[in-house]
Amino acid sequence: MSLLALIAAATLNASGQEAAPPNPQEAPLTLDEVVVEGARLEALTRQFVEEVGAPPRRRGLARWRDPICVGVVNIRHEIAQAIADRVSQVALEYGVAPREPGCRPNVLVVFAEDAAAMAREMVDRRRRIFDFGVGGFERGDLALEDFRGSDQPVRWWHVSVPVDAYTGAIGIRVPGGDAPVVTGDGLVNRGRWLRDDLNKVIVVVDASRLGDVPLPQLADYIAMVSLAQVDPDGRTERFDTILNLFSADGAATGLSDWDRAYLQALYSGPSERIRDSDQTRELLRSLRRVRERQEAGSTAP
Repeated sequence: MSLLALIAAATLNASGQEAAPPNPQEAPLTLDEVVVEGARLEALTRQFVEEVGAPPRRRGLARWRDPICVGVVNIRHEIAQAIADRVSQVALEYGVAPREPGCRPNVLVVFAEDAAAMAREMVDRRRRIFDFGVGGFERGDLALEDFRGSDQPVRWWHVSVPVDAYTGAIGIRVPGGDAPVVTGDGLVNRGRWLRDDLNKVIVVVDASRLGDVPLPQLADYIAMVSLAQVDPDGRTERFDTILNLFSADGAATGLSDWDRAYLQALYSGPSERIRDSDQTRELLRSLRRVRERQEAGSTAP
């Protein structure tokens, strides 16, 4: 199966206060440095959510509901397997089951010596894989052009689907489909009990620009951007997060407490649509639990 055909095979399954710019001279903020005073921790949490989260316009933060199938191509088998295994392992930690071997990937990681050329070819030849022509499935044309023209070592593209939180059926009209019937009266969704599910993630890795980044850290980075709609332009330098892996100091050593708390909050959040405010509230709870465990550990005999 060709690379583009492999991407195309991952198809639909019917079954926003602005943070202050970081000071590059400051060390990344680790959780054990946070004084747990309500206003300070809440402000930091809100900033982290605002910098990391990047759902489509007028949609909520999406997460995986269906099992994931991770495909890694254009790299040696042992490296591909290590990345696929790590992404699947992290997903399982948050309740997302991996599919059986031989499945069709809905998380596709593509290595390329010239990632910019690869991304341009992918978008130009099979644009409908990235843009369904329906608002709300992805971040739109400008974001797609950024994906296509990015010079970052790793770039990614998410497709999410609004679904009926009761039945899992697609919650908006799609080309060639019937008008959806969405049940329920969820207050969050003004009478429509919707949630947003991740449907497909495409990650393109520029092998020529990885430098001496260790494989475990790269795998954690890929896991983070595969499990959450991460903003490629997010300013996270202030925080201790794997998303700083390719920053100037390259200090990221793996998924941090901030990263794990963010994922935990996302995957344990409301069953309906998740807004920034919901994620901030859930992340705050998750961070406090992390801090409580840290304090318990430090006082244990």
